[in-house]
Amino acid sequence: MTILTTIESDLKDAIKNKNELLSSTLRMLKSDIMYEKTKGTEDLTDEKIIEVLTRSAKRRKEAITEYEKAGRNDLASKEKQELEIIMKYLPQQMSEAEIAAHVDKVIASMGTITQKDMGKVMGQVMKDLKGKADGQLVKQIVQNKLENL
Repeated sequence: MTILTTIESDLKDAIKNKNELLSSTLRMLKSDIMYEKTKGTEDLTDEKIIEVLTRSAKRRKEAITEYEKAGRNDLASKEKQELEIIMKYLPQQMSEAEIAAHVDKVIASMGTITQKDMGKVMGQVMKDLKGKADGQLVKQIVQNKLENL
């Protein structure tokens, strides 16, 4: 069962159960996925859907931060609930320790590395961990590793 069919099935159930938050969030996700489908020429794979879901999750995280800065905890709470729903459809995220171990492997495989090679390291790590790790967390870990070389 693909991610899209799972979302569609869960959307039907949410509508039947009159779960407003779940149904509106799933409709938004489905809309984002369909937009991506019409925009691209290639078939919509689970990898592409994961990219769309990751972007949606990132938007929610940014909105939560902004709402909390503005003191709008009611809106931040709604965004947090939507983020939880989105996270159910994304693959399990790697822990900080797992990411650090992978970064160490990449750095070791590249040989002599300086702070200037951060882009190369980030590119390889993000290619390997696509959809499995948060980019900001990876960036922090890579920076720390390169500073301590």
